[in-house]
Amino acid sequence: MAGPRIPEWRKLPMSLTELCIDTTLRCGQAFRWRKLGDEWHCTLQGRILSVKQDSTHLHYRATWPSTSPPLPLPTPPPSHIPSPSLSPSEEEDDTLPLLTSYFNLPISLSSLYRTWSSADPNFARRSSSFAGIRILNQPAWEALVAFICSSNNHISRISSMVHKLCVEYGPYLGEVVAGDGERWHDFPTPDALAGEGVEHRLRELGFGYRAGYLVKTARMVRDNGGEAWLRGLRNPASVAVELAGGLPEEEKVKAENDNDGEGAITYKAAHEALLTLSGVGPKVADCVCLMGLGWHEAVPVDTHVWQIAQRDYKFGRGKSKTKTFNKAVHDAVGDHFRGIWGEYAGWAQSVLFTANLRSFAEQAAAGGGGGGGEAEEGEGVKKEEEKAEEGMVTAVKVEKIKVEAKVKIEEAEGVRKFEKIEDEVKIEVVEGVQKLESIEHDIKDVKKEETDDREAYYVEVTGPRRSKRRKVQA
Repeated sequence: MAGPRIPEWRKLPMSLTELCIDTTLRCGQAFRWRKLGDEWHCTLQGRILSVKQDSTHLHYRATWPSTSPPLPLPTPPPSHIPSPSLSPSEEEDDTLPLLTSYFNLPISLSSLYRTWSSADPNFARRSSSFAGIRILNQPAWEALVAFICSSNNHISRISSMVHKLCVEYGPYLGEVVAGDGERWHDFPTPDALAGEGVEHRLRELGFGYRAGYLVKTARMVRDNGGEAWLRGLRNPASVAVELAGGLPEEEKVKAENDNDGEGAITYKAAHEALLTLSGVGPKVADCVCLMGLGWHEAVPVDTHVWQIAQRDYKFGRGKSKTKTFNKAVHDAVGDHFRGIWGEYAGWAQSVLFTANLRSFAEQAAAGGGGGGGEAEEGEGVKKEEEKAEEGMVTAVKVEKIKVEAKVKIEEAEGVRKFEKIEDEVKIEVVEGVQKLESIEHDIKDVKKEETDDREAYYVEVTGPRRSKRRKVQA
């Protein structure tokens, strides 16, 4: 039986200031890259793409699929078996143009860093240890699905969900290491996720309420014309750069066909179109605009970015204090950053967001950036510490819970433990608020119970003479 064709490594001159894959591929943009040793691997457009990096070059190769999956593992449906024709010669291999497009390499990142640093002393200070963070140019459909999964979630769990989607519904491609049993699948199509029984299966796999969102959105995208409809929402300027920079030929044809209409699409129009999809709010729409549609000015704003705006840029100071994070606040924060960083504001925001992750705290400390490590998103554990200030709600969102006041939070397998609680703590269901609990007792723990039709949080509090449980239901 023929195995996958594994070519030799090739290399592309690349400084770490233009691209640092160890940071870019684990900062919450893409969720299918896996690191084995010093190599990163991901399936992309019918191949397994592998990359590694030294101080002067980006090394890459593509592993093309075998004609059939290895036995004795279960055989995928016939539609999922790759064609034997997918084994091009090196001269026909379009991996370099694909890599150039995926990492947005025509854009000079070092020039952008200099521009942002000149305009923003805070960026200059915090970015010193975070060179080489590029915004990825992912397939829009993959970005859409992944960021729907990101709702009230953390990076390791999002990665697990996306991996499950590929294994269950994506075309099988092969193995990176022959015989290690690691099966690599490409990303599933809208048709694959729109089928009957998919929602039930996803709930079995632990997707919860996101299962319904994914299936509904897959059907909406399919009925709107499939992935071509999403590509039609792309930034025409980004498409022009890709066409000039050498897209794979098939992708050139798609890009030209999808962007040959009379009326030019705008960022706001693309954003509003995405908001019509199930499970897509302002932040998810901006993630897709930025990382899947080439709208570089899109600034995805969640509670952490809102806190950066308040803490480092004094956003909202001297104005009427709002106690809710809503679309108006989301848009205002985005406009504020666009006014500072310009047309590539989404790229600059990504650098500061990464510098703020606790998983990069040592890196931030090495550069003297300070203030990093407000939020850890990785390996299923989240620890955060926040303090309410000047009456403004600086809420921390853990799954669907907000916490005010100074509190340390540890999460493991759906159980949250609260320590060092001072003052009053409020627990609120973030989406579709039905009940707000104001608790003046110590919180012992919080547990989530999820069924097919609802999610509930059980809050255990202790007082001087009693311990009781209160139910907060979404």
